[in-house]
Amino acid sequence: MTASTTSVPLTTLSDGVQIPQLGFGTFQVPPEDTAAAVSKALEIGYRHIDTAAAYGNEAAVAEAIHAACLKRDEVFVTTKCFNDSHGYDAARQALSGSLRRLGFDQIDLYLIHWPVPSQDLYVETWRAFIDAQREGLARSIGVSNFQPAHLHRIVEETGVVPSVNQIELHPHLQQPELRALHESMNIATEAWSPLARGRVLDEPAIVAIARAHGRTPGQVVLRWHLQLGNIVFPKSVTPARIAENFRLFDFELSDEEMQRIGALDRSERIGADPDTFVRPGPDASTR
Repeated sequence: MTASTTSVPLTTLSDGVQIPQLGFGTFQVPPEDTAAAVSKALEIGYRHIDTAAAYGNEAAVAEAIHAACLKRDEVFVTTKCFNDSHGYDAARQALSGSLRRLGFDQIDLYLIHWPVPSQDLYVETWRAFIDAQREGLARSIGVSNFQPAHLHRIVEETGVVPSVNQIELHPHLQQPELRALHESMNIATEAWSPLARGRVLDEPAIVAIARAHGRTPGQVVLRWHLQLGNIVFPKSVTPARIAENFRLFDFELSDEEMQRIGALDRSERIGADPDTFVRPGPDASTR
């Protein structure tokens, strides 16, 4: 993959696979709205789409990519194995299902969606991922919502380090210890819910920085993620907002501005606790 069609920088993962640092998320985008939203994102210049089996919109993502008449290697696609598909055989079947719905022979990045330690199957699931990568079904393999103990265990028991850990990360939950562990293990940090579902956008420090740059608070927070080195994928179904979230590469935050946002950390989650989450309830996130 090259960056020739967009201004988005590429991050090289530990296995040599390159991933655009800015992508488009599809969490909580209804299947009936997904194709239009992804089509708009691709039209604007996004070349990285994040989906999951649990979102129920993989087929709609594929529809948009096909309609865009882009070559398969021009769009980086991530999907995820959900909690009800842990275990070696179940994970292999889950990947086959995702590939079928996407119409792909190979996924660019496949993630274990949640560790679900109460099932104690995430190591076995990881072994299925390792074999899938060796067989060419996944270019890169990683995890999502894994805590330090989960990361250490899969590496100790398999010898294979995930290329990515996708975690809840925003100014109110900055997870510095986990990010430092990622750096020490050469694991890329991906940020889900990068704007904390809008809860950080009224922070006076962020509003002031946005005003100083003539930007929106959302653009400032996304720029903060990029300058931290995070891979980030905001989501929206509003065309103007999809375009706004892409305009991040013609301004830069100062060290002082980065520190002001860094001071907003509250260790406050808006999503589920990775140590206890099993299945979504009526108000729970499957992110």
